[in-house]
Amino acid sequence: MSSPSSANVGIDVSKETLDIAVHETETHWTSQHEFSEFPQLLRSLQALNPTRIITEASGGVENLLVSYLAAAGLPVIVVNPRQVRDFARATGQLAKTDRIDAFVLARFGATIEPNVRQLKSAETQELGALVARRAQLVSMLTAERVRLQQAQQQRRQAIVADLKAHISWLEKRLGKCEGDLSQLLRSSSIWRAREERLRSVPGVGPVTTLVLIADLPELGQVPDKQIVALCGLAPHARDSGKWHGKRMTRGGRARVRTALYMAALVATRHNLVIKTFYRRLLRAGKDKKVALTACMRKLLVILNAMFRNQTSWQPPRLQDLI
Repeated sequence: MSSPSSANVGIDVSKETLDIAVHETETHWTSQHEFSEFPQLLRSLQALNPTRIITEASGGVENLLVSYLAAAGLPVIVVNPRQVRDFARATGQLAKTDRIDAFVLARFGATIEPNVRQLKSAETQELGALVARRAQLVSMLTAERVRLQQAQQQRRQAIVADLKAHISWLEKRLGKCEGDLSQLLRSSSIWRAREERLRSVPGVGPVTTLVLIADLPELGQVPDKQIVALCGLAPHARDSGKWHGKRMTRGGRARVRTALYMAALVATRHNLVIKTFYRRLLRAGKDKKVALTACMRKLLVILNAMFRNQTSWQPPRLQDLI
């Protein structure tokens, strides 16, 4: 296999196989998605001297491979699947197979040239997995409590007893998960410092703190516009000719966006800066949802500045609110 001077490699990841494609040479090969096969894959990729290796976020299936390649110093980039599908449609590639997807990923890398970002450490990935598990348990508890209420209204005692037992088990698992999260968070002095800084901001609670530490390691490391875009809070124009549509936000990290929504909602009541900003927008005639989204952006920019400057929350001066 000849090595191009600049190789953009796409890897389509499934549970059992890996499809690897090189844009510049139009070569393709497959490998078993097993850890024992990774050393041979690593040697093949190193021989290419790749500029970037592109793979999609696939619900965590890609994590082991990405960590292995990144640890070897290869420029791995995990991209949003929707971006890749939009790119494929824009380039007229409507067919979809694992082989085609690998070439689309490689072409995406060569055309868009996304920047290589620092990947999460193993500890941060573990924290992220626990945060995700907590969200799953909370979702299951909410659903089961609704079912319990329905079963009680219908007087189905056998189902009521079963649901109560399952809810009790879920509550215990949630408590165990939150205990593990607390212990892991306090195992790192860096995380403890980040937690203290985040919790100093009125409106930012323990759940938002966990999500931001696990899912937004770029906080304080990138410009405000970039951090806003990462979270899907950048408004996109929808104009055509003389028609001007409403600006819309989309994409980004959904879990972070949800956490910021809850934080901003609380902040509109208990954080004087956000509360004043929110009321000013409402007085200007802004819709409540639009105003709250703007508060999410403002809160995120404040947090980004705090981490960039290594400062904690400072109560605002009266003249700053006028």
